Amino acid sequence: MAKRHSSHIPLSEALSEFIQENKLQKGMDKVDAREAWVTLMGNGVNNYTTAVELKNDTLYISLTSSVLREELSLGKTKIIKMLNEELGKELVKKLVLR
Repeated sequence: MAKRHSSHIPLSEALSEFIQENKLQKGMDKVDAREAWVTLMGNGVNNYTTAVELKNDTLYISLTSSVLREELSLGKTKIIKMLNEELGKELVKKLVLR
C-alpha cells in the first residue's frame, strides 16, 4: 500500500514513486523502446515494421521487407547507439531483425 505524504509533491515524482513501488519499470521500458523506434526510424521504416518487442536487453523488430532488413542489419551498432541515446540509458544491447 502506498504511503501518504502530508506535503504536496510534483506529479512526476508521484508517478515515478508509483512505478517503483509497483515494479512497473520493465513495462515502461518496453513502451519507451517501441516509441523510440517509431521516432528514430520515421515513416519509411515504420510502414514495413509489424512488431517491436523488448525482451531483457534484446530488441526484436519484425519487418515485412527483406531488402530493408538487410539494409538495417548493416548498421545495427549505430541503431543500438541511437536508441540508447533516445532512451537516456543502456537499455538495448542487442538488435534482432526478423
